[in-house]
Amino acid sequence: MKNIFICIGVIIFIYVIYRVYKYQTLDDGLSTLIEKGAIILDVRTEKEFATGHIPDSQNISLGTIRERYTELDPTKTYITVCSHGLRSVKAESILKEKGFKKVYNGSAWSDLQKSIKNK
Repeated sequence: MKNIFICIGVIIFIYVIYRVYKYQTLDDGLSTLIEKGAIILDVRTEKEFATGHIPDSQNISLGTIRERYTELDPTKTYITVCSHGLRSVKAESILKEKGFKKVYNGSAWSDLQKSIKNK
């Protein structure tokens, strides 16, 4: 019984951290960055991208980003997005490893799109 409560507590803790992180990334000036010319980099697959995306966003899937990062300009600002926010965090990390300084996680593309429309 004790293990069940621990598991439930861990799940609730992870969920709260996720919601706080999501809230902070979406309201941490991303709309301002976009207004200043930041490029939205959608790291979902081409098939996922085709089902819907933020207008003018660029699509490079997470699976190919290690090879295709050279297509990006390291002097520009990028906001990574995906379907839920997990791949965008990984893509942000990879780009920073490759020397990109201005990369931000936008989490789920649909949430960022709503945030942009509401501003």
